[in-house]
Amino acid sequence: MTATEAKQNLAALIDAAQREPVVVRRHDRDVAVVLSPQEYDRLRGATIQEFQRLCDEIAERAAARGLTPEILDDILKDDDAPATGH
Repeated sequence: MTATEAKQNLAALIDAAQREPVVVRRHDRDVAVVLSPQEYDRLRGATIQEFQRLCDEIAERAAARGLTPEILDDILKDDDAPATGH
């Protein structure tokens, strides 16, 4: 749907977005996607779940290779931090 069509037919755009995402184009390029709140929530949830799955997989691989919390703390410590005298 063009941006002009979207402006002129907002009710139809909203109705269509309840069924499937609607791409809005301006000057022959995609500028927006209108989608239902349910689809938006589904996409957000999927993104969060996928990120958590990736983090869990990386943690499992790191643990399998012997990375412990202590080693990770040592790797991540700030070398520019003032010495504590230990």
